[in-house]
Amino acid sequence: MDLQEHRAAVLVDHSFEDLEFWVPTMRLREEGADVVVAGREADTTFTGKHGLTATTDAAARDLRAANLDAVVVPGGWAPDKLRRDDGVTSLVRTLDEQGKVVAQICHAGLVGISAGIVEGRPATGSQGIKDDLLNAGAKWVDEAAFQHENRVWGRVVKDIPAFCRVLVATLKETSALSAVNEDS
Repeated sequence: MDLQEHRAAVLVDHSFEDLEFWVPTMRLREEGADVVVAGREADTTFTGKHGLTATTDAAARDLRAANLDAVVVPGGWAPDKLRRDDGVTSLVRTLDEQGKVVAQICHAGLVGISAGIVEGRPATGSQGIKDDLLNAGAKWVDEAAFQHENRVWGRVVKDIPAFCRVLVATLKETSALSAVNEDS
């Protein structure tokens, strides 16, 4: 329960990758984080690629980055819808600018591309978006999961355990850094 003081938004839309949404969501909750499910609209239920459902608590445009420690973007086909929403891309961009954790797995890099946060930075994801990331100026890294500054990247479904480990460790690290800075 090391993340009790943390609040994270996990984004969702039509045809999200079920495991890439639910496993990180449950892992963050297991650590005590307050998780808000967000999308283009509030109170909307979406069905994942494999039949699981998720209902949004809030619209991304209504969330304040100042009240969040992280945003998690799962893959599937949802990122292609999410990237078209100004509220989503603005939230992701603002959290990144504030140095807060932005976690993306599989096709989620599409949201990062549209938010303008990948150029010149290492990134990974599904092979299906490798060219998109490269064309947006990212530096392709073929690793299961990794952290670069405040960004956490995961490749695909089979890499979810590594992605969750890096995500939780990064949030704990940012928490420790914040505590040191407050004590200074």
